[in-house]
Amino acid sequence: VQLQAFGGGLVQAGGSLRLSCAASGRTFSSYDMGWFRQALGKEREFVAAITWIAYNTYSTYYSDSVKGRFTISRDNAKNTVYLQMNRLEPEDTAVYYCAAKSLRSGNYDQHRDYGYWGQGTQVTVSS
Repeated sequence: VQLQAFGGGLVQAGGSLRLSCAASGRTFSSYDMGWFRQALGKEREFVAAITWIAYNTYSTYYSDSVKGRFTISRDNAKNTVYLQMNRLEPEDTAVYYCAAKSLRSGNYDQHRDYGYWGQGTQVTVSS
């Protein structure tokens, strides 16, 4: 599966952005999807994931730092996963990556368990 993330940009603290990640290739619904981010000089960290439970039923997970502010969702008909980011803070500044892994394989919050990655999109939050 090939992934392409877009929607990043520059926003003031307190503002919102929506990231999108379009997938092509093999069946999109066959993958758990995640968002990770990497700030300058820091390790890549987990942001959110949406994982398959049963037909058309998914669980969502968030890091503590974004819980209550970010929402991950997916539209299998459009082969797209979204990350709605509200109440953005300067600490959210990073390159954001979408990633895919096979259903129910590995850990949703471990970047090493994802086999497919998009190219990243920069999010900058000014104070």
